[in-house]
Amino acid sequence: MTPRSPVAITGLGLITPGGEGARATWDAVCAGTGTAAPDPALTGLPVDFSCRVPLAEEELDRRVGRRAWRMGRSAKLAVLAAREAVRDAGHRTADWDGARVATILGCGMGCVDRWEEQGRRLEERGPDFVSPLAIPLVLPNLGAGEVSIDLGARGISLAPATACASGATALALARDLLAADLCDVAVAGGVEAGVSRLSATGFWRMGALSERRTAPAGASRPFAADRDGFVVAEGAGVLVLERAADAAARGKPPRALLAGCGSTSDAHHPTAPSPDGRGAEAALRIALTEAALDPGDVDHVNAHGTSTPLNDAAEADLISRALPHRPSVTAAKGVLGHGLGAAGAIEAALTVLTLQHRRVPPIANLEAPAPGFDLDCVVKEPRRQEVRAAVSHSFGFGGHNVVLALTRP
Repeated sequence: MTPRSPVAITGLGLITPGGEGARATWDAVCAGTGTAAPDPALTGLPVDFSCRVPLAEEELDRRVGRRAWRMGRSAKLAVLAAREAVRDAGHRTADWDGARVATILGCGMGCVDRWEEQGRRLEERGPDFVSPLAIPLVLPNLGAGEVSIDLGARGISLAPATACASGATALALARDLLAADLCDVAVAGGVEAGVSRLSATGFWRMGALSERRTAPAGASRPFAADRDGFVVAEGAGVLVLERAADAAARGKPPRALLAGCGSTSDAHHPTAPSPDGRGAEAALRIALTEAALDPGDVDHVNAHGTSTPLNDAAEADLISRALPHRPSVTAAKGVLGHGLGAAGAIEAALTVLTLQHRRVPPIANLEAPAPGFDLDCVVKEPRRQEVRAAVSHSFGFGGHNVVLALTRP
């Protein structure tokens, strides 16, 4: 395997439980306070809290504009994040060749709450009361579809579904499309609005969710000894990628470079990570090789860090084994919850900001890593650090492993 040419990340767009916009989310993760709170939509369930984007549906509709009536919540979040990313990249959609713009937005579940709503209408009131929009409201690819429409992007449009690695998979695919000259600009990332009574109950029945109902803001605690599960969340993260030479030609300095991507499968179990962690390690090593980095060159790890017993243990072992020089480690899910299909893109964007600001956000609700975890976790407050190269981990049900290697320009 030979190194690959890095691609430039020229724009970021985020809408998360930390707030609307990349700056709001960055400030929230640097503050290190969990955003989980009681969720009226989950009242009466064994787990009745979540991490929600702090925008009511009416305000979200107003921000999206006249097409909002036909969109599910995930598509609305995707459109807002994509608009911010494109503005940040300095592109004008009226000026670009839309046929050379790709939209790659991963999504793990789609709008499960709309499936539930339409199912209730069918059972309680009959077929005539099911919305003609029932299908487009819930389809997981409609985030990519509506972003494509909104931006006039007529190039390749894809919606990879690799569970909680979907957003990172989208970025890796975008890099490949640029390398293959199949597009000139890629608007890529992940989106999820999967908080619903059914999804929350399903995750709870699996034993995946934290049950800290009396203190939800402290429920998500990646790498802590007393972690007991994740907090389900929603959000969108979108990045604009282009070839470094193209960004330079239009005078746009990149925020960071996507230097390498590694993708593998555990081929082990539908929901549990492989206990030996070899698939995840292989993804990490592929990403580093593509980026022409040695393990010792990695200054920082943005961990998948779900706050579940099995996943955190497997990831801690991976980091200490493959990166024994103990790079700094953070995990945004302590603040933002688990954004499922959006998580990988949100965390990649946060890794870009860490490279830019030379500042590593702390892991919320963590005093020190669990005994046996040989990790340099950043806790309590942000750490000033000269970060030149970082990796962002994403792992999903089905055994999907994606590692992104990012560097300073």
